[in-house]
Amino acid sequence: MAVDDECKLKFLELKAKRTHRFIIYKIDDKKKMVVVEKVGEPALNYEDFAASLPTNECRYAIFDYDFVTEENCQKSKIFFVAWSPDTARVRSKMIYASSKERFKRELDGIQVELQATDPTEVGFDVIQGRAN
Repeated sequence: MAVDDECKLKFLELKAKRTHRFIIYKIDDKKKMVVVEKVGEPALNYEDFAASLPTNECRYAIFDYDFVTEENCQKSKIFFVAWSPDTARVRSKMIYASSKERFKRELDGIQVELQATDPTEVGFDVIQGRAN
């Protein structure tokens, strides 16, 4: 599975310049490559990110989570989410699962990985718990 250059470019912008809150990626069946589907502005929050994940289709996603530690330090963690809802087509789930590691290697700087099949597995409480 090929990876569109824009995927890496948008990730670098999120990581280095903090110009995006999240990025949603999808596999384009016609092009046989991972492409950027949606980019979330820095002002958007976790609810906007969660609402961007389709209910019946697989996606890869990056979420930049800002938080304050118990020591009152401002921190950020970059999450990679492999979104594979139970209601997605079996073929789609297989393609996303088999392409995930190859795609992740293209995105240098991922700190936490989540595999989610329903919204509760990628809930804000899960993000908070995995960030610490």
